[in-house]
Amino acid sequence: MTATKTHMAVGDPNAMIQQAAGLFATHCARNSTIARLTGKMPKGEAGATATIRKQTTQHMPIVRAQDLGKGTGDEVEFHLLNPVGAKPIMGGKMAEGRGVGMKLSKDRLRVNQARFPVNLGDTMTSIRSPADFRNLGRPVAQALMDKYVDQSLTVHMAGARGFHNNIEWVVPTEADSDFADIMVNPVRAPSKNRHFIADGGVIKPFAVNAGEADIASTDVLDMDVVDTLRSYMEQIALPPPPVKFEGDIMADDAPIRVLLVSPAQYFKFATDPDFRQFQAAAMSRAARAQNHPLFLGDVGLWNGILIVKQNRPIRFYAGDTIRYCADVATEVESTCIVPASFGTDFAIDRAILLGGQAVAEALASAGEKRGGIPFFWSEKELDHGDKLELLIGAIRGVSKIRFEVDHGDGKQITDYGVTVIDTAVKTLGARN
Repeated sequence: MTATKTHMAVGDPNAMIQQAAGLFATHCARNSTIARLTGKMPKGEAGATATIRKQTTQHMPIVRAQDLGKGTGDEVEFHLLNPVGAKPIMGGKMAEGRGVGMKLSKDRLRVNQARFPVNLGDTMTSIRSPADFRNLGRPVAQALMDKYVDQSLTVHMAGARGFHNNIEWVVPTEADSDFADIMVNPVRAPSKNRHFIADGGVIKPFAVNAGEADIASTDVLDMDVVDTLRSYMEQIALPPPPVKFEGDIMADDAPIRVLLVSPAQYFKFATDPDFRQFQAAAMSRAARAQNHPLFLGDVGLWNGILIVKQNRPIRFYAGDTIRYCADVATEVESTCIVPASFGTDFAIDRAILLGGQAVAEALASAGEKRGGIPFFWSEKELDHGDKLELLIGAIRGVSKIRFEVDHGDGKQITDYGVTVIDTAVKTLGARN
């Protein structure tokens, strides 16, 4: 009897599991700024399943959380042990019964399924086109999913989607009817004690004047603003914890926080005559942090703040709505607008200062049929085999880490590891 040749058909479930494992490993190793803000995960396809059964380090801005297996629900709960303040009991004074109380604050996030289908054409498409659409489909789908992951993380960090919108965005603006579903968890405006605005070379708590953000077109991101930001972080109680890169021998003696800035903010900052010195400082620190890739590229290190350019801005144009919290004790959100005086020449971009535990990302198993991995592929023939469609999916959710923290003189709603700074930028025209 003639042996049957080895062949794996379209839609073979074993092929989907193999591809899903490879997809997840590739996604975790993607070369993007947001990916570099997460601690290391197990390497290679063999570690893909084990990856979702642990939590990445709490010293990085993005904390990837636990496995959600069958029957465990679609929510993840995480906790903060509130800071404890006390004075010692001296000498022979009674200590018994005077123990300091401890309190946990908690927050939670949900996961949901996100999918991108890609049409690979039909029989006539393959005849007429010189390209192999099946081979092209996979990188197209993976690029879409990677964008979704990075952009959803950025939006939750920023506490807003903003209104910059072009074909590079896969997360739509808040006006889109699908926005809430796409983000899975509510996008929460910055807490009052973590929201600032540039004001003549310094920063101040976000402020409103006659219904408009209290900012002028000259209030840009510059060295003085960064200096003020660092000074503020060192003087307040319970600032966002610093970022600790793996192998950074200076992590404790010279702590670092990461400032994500828009291209327009970075350009203004980079015009400083001493910026080359700041780039050199970043390279020098990289050598002490095992050349962590976040130190490479468009970065500068100044006064303990690593300034990193991100690809897409969180931007608000003249007349656009900005959500903010007016009180440290509540999550109730208020709104104002960007000053009409900004016209079409200026806008507000949001810089994002990150410490440890800024956002949580939960990954869940996509089910045994899909290999138990959070990312999965599917290929399906349609119309009696004439057409072919590819689909990439993921089971995940993201939320900014927020607690009600007891500051000693009162409780404050606090974005634990993220602070935002709104500054003016020069634009290339309306809605670019």
